[in-house]
Amino acid sequence: MRIALGLEYKGNSYYGWQRQAKLPSIQFHVEEALSKVADHSIKVFCAGRTDIGVHAKGQVIHFDTVAKRKLDAWILGGNSYLPCDIRIRWAKQVTDDFHARFSAIARNYRYLIHNCKTHSAILHDLIAWHPKSLDEKLMQKAARYLIGEHDFSSFRGCDCQSKSPMRNVHYLNIKRSGKLIIIDIKANAFLLHMVRNIAGLLIAIGEGKQQPIWAKQVLESCDRKVAGVTAPACGLYLTKVYYPDKYDFS
Repeated sequence: MRIALGLEYKGNSYYGWQRQAKLPSIQFHVEEALSKVADHSIKVFCAGRTDIGVHAKGQVIHFDTVAKRKLDAWILGGNSYLPCDIRIRWAKQVTDDFHARFSAIARNYRYLIHNCKTHSAILHDLIAWHPKSLDEKLMQKAARYLIGEHDFSSFRGCDCQSKSPMRNVHYLNIKRSGKLIIIDIKANAFLLHMVRNIAGLLIAIGEGKQQPIWAKQVLESCDRKVAGVTAPACGLYLTKVYYPDKYDFS
């Protein structure tokens, strides 16, 4: 039997999604909790391996089990064994051809920036902070150059293991809500640090250090050294994973 789960978590206390020797990870805690519910060892597969400090509201995983449990048991039982900053939100039985990563057709990330002279005491580890004023309209102009299918080598982390730097960005929208800058990006898939590197570039443009056309120049250079700094991990959220209609997760 194959089960899919929706996860929500804060990434601050973990060294990313992937299980690592002697270091806390999201995957370790999820597998430990589900193994206790199933009463046998569980291995999970995720839609996107979030980095150190990155959060998720819409992570999707799947696992195989011989245990016969009600769907609520995976949710309630799993959560009872999980740390308070990791939660299972939903559970659904799926067909054996479903794979949380390889069945996905797109993913959506959101990057949050507190654009204020002083950072929030409450939200300091949940959103990025930039004290200098940002022009979201300039950031949106720059974002247009990154939409579509391109070689995103300029925004690729040095440890990225993807075989190809080609990615198709469906949309990249920037808006302001008071002192909060919200960057929403959807693509078929993402390279290591791609969203944070794009956010770093957009911040430089929003601050006035560069003109919007710089985004096009950086993209076409296919050189990571040409781009700006990598934005902090604490502002990044995996918000949604998209699948073909035959997998109904609504």
